[in-house]
Amino acid sequence: MPKKNTPETQPPLSYEAAVAELESLTEMLESGQLPLDQLLVHYQRGAELLTYCRAQLDAIEAQVKVMEGDQAKAWEREA
Repeated sequence: MPKKNTPETQPPLSYEAAVAELESLTEMLESGQLPLDQLLVHYQRGAELLTYCRAQLDAIEAQVKVMEGDQAKAWEREA
């Protein structure tokens, strides 16, 4: 029987939803109040969300580079 998706394993709906869930998980992990088995599950979910967010950012960065073409340049700080 295939494994049923639970909220912990479903892909995030958006980058923003992933960041919000990641922040929530971080707070729970940092609280030190989770049992060991839940700690591992939450850590694994956080790693999945981080991978998802990085992939989303990389994809957007690639799209921006294509749109800017040769005009892409490093961000400059305003004084």
